[in-house]
Amino acid sequence: MDGATGAAGRGPAPVSYGFYQDGYGGALAAADFSEVMPAAVRMVGSLTGAREVQAGWDDDQADAWRRAVCSAADAFAEYGEGRVGGFSIGEFSVTNYRDDGTTGAEVAREAALAELAGTGLCWSGVR
Repeated sequence: MDGATGAAGRGPAPVSYGFYQDGYGGALAAADFSEVMPAAVRMVGSLTGAREVQAGWDDDQADAWRRAVCSAADAFAEYGEGRVGGFSIGEFSVTNYRDDGTTGAEVAREAALAELAGTGLCWSGVR
């Protein structure tokens, strides 16, 4: 399943499931990875100005971009895009270990930025 696709099977994903497993060391199932891929690419795209690896990047930059997508995907898979916290249904309750008023998107952003640090890929929004 190296050519995992984006949402609803629309074309190849910018980061393959093979890279996620072998290059990044991720543990999500292929279906879960594909489900969170669009949100992860949007997040990293907002940070770098690129929604896919660019031809002018060296191998280290390309791998850092892919790793940033993978780390954002892991965060979105764990927290979703909304507020981080817990929930209860009757006597059953689940609590995430980060309940400081943050959102899953903020956690994903932090994770992606950690992978992009030192690469020069973080986009400032002005060109």
